[in-house]
Amino acid sequence: MQIDNFKVFADLVETKSFSKAAKLNGITQSAVSQQARAMERHFKTLLIDRSQKQFQLTREGQRVYDSSKEILHDYEKLLSELQELKKVISGTIRISTIYSIGLHELPPYIKRFLQEYPAVNVRVEYRRSNLVYEDILHNAVDFGLVAFPVKTRQIEIVPFREDQMVLICNPQHALAQEKEVDVRSLSQHKFIGFDPDIPTRKAIDAIFRDFRFEVEPVMEFDNIETVKRAVEIDAGVAIVPSATVAQETKQGTLVAVKLRGRTFTRPLAVLHRKGRVLTPAMRKFIDTLTSQSDSADSSAPSIPPASAEEENTLSAD
Repeated sequence: MQIDNFKVFADLVETKSFSKAAKLNGITQSAVSQQARAMERHFKTLLIDRSQKQFQLTREGQRVYDSSKEILHDYEKLLSELQELKKVISGTIRISTIYSIGLHELPPYIKRFLQEYPAVNVRVEYRRSNLVYEDILHNAVDFGLVAFPVKTRQIEIVPFREDQMVLICNPQHALAQEKEVDVRSLSQHKFIGFDPDIPTRKAIDAIFRDFRFEVEPVMEFDNIETVKRAVEIDAGVAIVPSATVAQETKQGTLVAVKLRGRTFTRPLAVLHRKGRVLTPAMRKFIDTLTSQSDSADSSAPSIPPASAEEENTLSAD
């Protein structure tokens, strides 16, 4: 048996899908099926209960899966230790990130990291938030970047930074001349929001509930870029992370106004699967993110994080 056989089998068990396991390993679905049968012939026992409609392991299959994880962990640990002995910082780091972080937060960190470690290749994929968690659980990527991280048993959460939430409006809007805006006053203005299933939208709704009023958005979008474009044409105002509008405020196409009374923040985090062996390059990447991030005022109250029951409905931003 080769190490790849154990990885394909472990991926198959964790995704419960021949097609997903094939995609993770860059092979065909038929090849995954053939490898599973080859393992059954090798161990002279059935590993997958094919009498069931849903994917299910036999008792022997579960034992092989458990051992496969141990073998893969030891193999990854060995590779990492050999790199450390050679003092080599190289390899590929795969990142799954929501759009707002990938477009507005991550680029300067990646630039700094690659300048220091040019032998490392960084691959970034933009995903909706719920799919970032899925990618981590299925080992499709090394790290995930999300806002309002949800505590999950199999995922390690490393705090990255916190964004201050601000009100944005068109430069000609009545609120553009204000230094600060009372949250309650937003009930008098057209409001542009994110789609209801997006974590940032849920956090903004929580702000309104705290101040005991409701806002019915005139428009709803699933990404930060479309929200900004709607505000630029003066279709309404919106609450967004300040880092996502730095370019527009500098160019004068949008005005950012502080929210009065409290400092509202959006926590960002790096995710990786618990128990995963981190290569020297991966550890250096986390160091780059955490050591260079701007520390937020820990005493300032932040927007409530997403609750555990919201885990399966997390979305783009």
